[in-house]
Amino acid sequence: MLIASYNAQTLGDTLVIVMDQDVEEQRTEIRDNVAQIIAADSGATIGVNFLAASEILPEIKDNQGQIELSADQVAKLNAYLSEHHFEFTLQYDDDPKFVVGYVESMTAHPDSDHLNVTLTEVNNGEKLQIVSGSPNMQAGIKVVVAKVGAMMPNGQIIWPGELRGVESFGMICSGRELKIPNAPQVPGALILPEDGYHVGEPFDFAKAQHLFD
Repeated sequence: MLIASYNAQTLGDTLVIVMDQDVEEQRTEIRDNVAQIIAADSGATIGVNFLAASEILPEIKDNQGQIELSADQVAKLNAYLSEHHFEFTLQYDDDPKFVVGYVESMTAHPDSDHLNVTLTEVNNGEKLQIVSGSPNMQAGIKVVVAKVGAMMPNGQIIWPGELRGVESFGMICSGRELKIPNAPQVPGALILPEDGYHVGEPFDFAKAQHLFD
């Protein structure tokens, strides 16, 4: 997993990279313009901040928000880490995190009157259990799934979780949460048209700009 973001206006010349979920006890070690975030119990690196990022990747200076790092950019960051004798590397991740899903089945949550438990197909035939509170949720619809590791437009990162005792591995999104222009500003899953959207394909944000024209 590799989630990267850059916003010079708020954080200066810092590239923030998340590699794993936060843990309760962690420590930060800073040297050579790199802040390494380490899980205290396992010693695993769960995140890294490059504090002079544009010196390594000058092309990111005009970015604001999430950055989809290319394989070449990850290689340059790893070269910097190697040159400065860090003992960890970044793993390039090109797995799409927002995909077209199909709600195969839905059952009522055993401990909630407004949540439902779905089995939702995503890419490569993979099926995820996702708990949803969308009032329009039903079986047999195409939806947008934010998989584990997705960063929502508001900066929220999707992690595995539990909702009232039931495990959930992703989120079925609303148009409002995806910040699609003119989307209804109320709760409810974005139900995609049958035509033009294929289960498992990456969700096309550019195409979706006209869904509510």
